[in-house]
Amino acid sequence: MAKRVAVLAVNPVNGLGLFQYLEAFYENHIPYTVYAVAQTPHIRTNSGMELTVQGTIADLKGHESEYDALVFSCGDAVPVFQQHASEPWNVDMMEVIRRFGEAGKVMIGHCAAALMFDMAGITHGKRLALHPMVQGAVQYGTATNEPSVVNGGFLTAQTENTLWTLMPQVIETLKA
Repeated sequence: MAKRVAVLAVNPVNGLGLFQYLEAFYENHIPYTVYAVAQTPHIRTNSGMELTVQGTIADLKGHESEYDALVFSCGDAVPVFQQHASEPWNVDMMEVIRRFGEAGKVMIGHCAAALMFDMAGITHGKRLALHPMVQGAVQYGTATNEPSVVNGGFLTAQTENTLWTLMPQVIETLKA
């Protein structure tokens, strides 16, 4: 039976990355729920497309045990996070990421996802693929220049353009 997946979509989210995950999950019968890292479930993509997702990060908080894996679908995560780190939705996001990681659940993401996982303090000893512009900010894990990396329960890709190199392992892991 496929694992249940919680997908975090920042606002604005990178549509190319988000839709790669969602299409693969749909095609492979992997159950997922998308949560906006925002005040409302109404977000947009980097290109301005408006989306309404199933819930917000506040709806996921406290329900982490209902899921087997977490996907962090990046967008303008780092600059938006820097500007709004103390906002309730970002505080909740970091707590949810930390809870998933501490519970040993599968952690998946691209671009700055590995940095967010690292900021939550859950990447000790893990090799990570992440956007070249944020590699220097990693403190606990080890940033690589690889297009994608699978290291234990962490599956990361450098950008949305290299996510395709990771998707076969993502699907295999989530279908197991």
